[in-house]
Amino acid sequence: MKNIIMVLALVITLTSCQGQDKKKETKATEIATSKQKGKFEVTKTDAEWKAQLTPHQYEVLREKATERPFTGEYDDFFEKGTYVCAACGNPLFKSDTKFNSHCGWPSFDQAIKGSVVYNHDVSFGMDRTEVMCAKCGGHLGHVFDDGPKQTTGERYCTNSVSIKFIPTAKKD
Repeated sequence: MKNIIMVLALVITLTSCQGQDKKKETKATEIATSKQKGKFEVTKTDAEWKAQLTPHQYEVLREKATERPFTGEYDDFFEKGTYVCAACGNPLFKSDTKFNSHCGWPSFDQAIKGSVVYNHDVSFGMDRTEVMCAKCGGHLGHVFDDGPKQTTGERYCTNSVSIKFIPTAKKD
């Protein structure tokens, strides 16, 4: 009985964090860019990516996997700084756009302008907008329209393993 309750709780959590309202399609309209067709500034062979990234990073960034919720390094992390792509170092998110969405992945209400590109994703029977690094095409996560209404209303649900935190330099 305990296992059934735990499985149901996990399904409810994943469902609430992965759902997207189809009414808002602003990101989907930005999808058709030349960068989506493999013309990224940083391109490497699979062997080069595998040599550079950890197996988990490779699985998420290059094969579009998703890390388990509530397991990522940056889920409950709120220091001042910038989050960059773990594959190429492209600045993606500022820490002041990060918020606690309680969904198990780091969440931001906006990306740094021009740092990401979008892809219409219908995998696993869901209709979502994938977010990728604009410099190397690495899979970061998905963007949903259930973020803070007082800011952008968006939630960039991001895999911790796909980003790296660079702290703001402390002034003496």
